[in-house]
Amino acid sequence: MSTFAFAWPWLLMALPLPLLVRILCAPVEAGTALRMPSLPQHAAQAEKRRAGLPIWIAALTWLLLVFAAARPQAVLDIPADASPPSPSGRDLMLAFDVSMSMATADLRRGDKPVDRLQAARTLAGDFLDRRHGDRIGLVVFGAQAYLHTPLTHDVQAVRAALATAQTGLAGRETALGDAIALATRHLRVLPDSRRVLVLLTDGANTAGSLPPERAVWLARRENVRIHVVGIGASSDLDDASLRRISAETGGMYQRATDSGAIARFLDEIDRLEANGARIAAAPPLRELYAWPLSLALVLAAGLALFRAREVMA
Repeated sequence: MSTFAFAWPWLLMALPLPLLVRILCAPVEAGTALRMPSLPQHAAQAEKRRAGLPIWIAALTWLLLVFAAARPQAVLDIPADASPPSPSGRDLMLAFDVSMSMATADLRRGDKPVDRLQAARTLAGDFLDRRHGDRIGLVVFGAQAYLHTPLTHDVQAVRAALATAQTGLAGRETALGDAIALATRHLRVLPDSRRVLVLLTDGANTAGSLPPERAVWLARRENVRIHVVGIGASSDLDDASLRRISAETGGMYQRATDSGAIARFLDEIDRLEANGARIAAAPPLRELYAWPLSLALVLAAGLALFRAREVMA
């Protein structure tokens, strides 16, 4: 059993808009008419019917477009044997380094060399695999930091965003301080015990308007705990600075070169950051807007063809 509803019912207020425009916009005053010989009565009636048909098609097209814009949905019942909601309920922000140095291929997967970005994607993928019932947000940063994905339960959306993140997307350099400050700003709306940032980066701060020391001070003031994964095997990875960032905020630091250590690192995050909040299960929805939208496009195409034939006649 399912019920029907509109996600955005307020858009239905646009239904009388064409009629309102017709009333408010006065027609142009007709000038001297050109007199034509009178048509036979049946021909005049047929002509009147043909003239009225496009108006009805246009009206129906508008009706369907407004219905589609209001997002009709079928709200499905949750089966009695459905699995219970996840008791996890963590809120985590992921900060992902996409500076040009992440293109360096100094890591290995098995016997094959991989660049830092691919290694970071793999680690982030493992991290997301554990996020059942959690909300995840994504900040990407290079020379500038951007909020790519706000906190959301849609882990697949975050995964898709990571898949499209390329080196140089946000500039060549690394604005580490700006990334921490941006993530802190979006985490401050959460309760103190739930402000967690997981930072994946390969280097020291080389750009941005805020030094990491100041950003860490802001994070500490807002009770944001920062867990850091250092990506890279060469000497340009600033271990000391990254360890200090995690230590000063009560987080952990781990280099990405040891897969076993990374697994233990993720286990520890799961253990420390669980808050026991239960996420209420939302009823499953089926979007129906495609049906009125498709029919409206068909009618619009038919109306355009009708007008084109009239012009050519």
